[in-house]
Amino acid sequence: MMEYALYKGDTLLQIGTVDELAAFKKVKRKTILFYATPSYRKRTSEKGLRTIRLEEDGIG
Repeated sequence: MMEYALYKGDTLLQIGTVDELAAFKKVKRKTILFYATPSYRKRTSEKGLRTIRLEEDGIG
């Protein structure tokens, strides 16, 4: 299962799946995914929310 990190500026808020992050922020899944898009980054400042997809290490 893919994990994501949710940041506000340089501060890590939470790591988890899209569903976990959506529950944490009380938003829809598509909102969490939108935070990762280039268009969202252009619309917001560097201190805004960001979702970063974490790389799988291939172990297991």
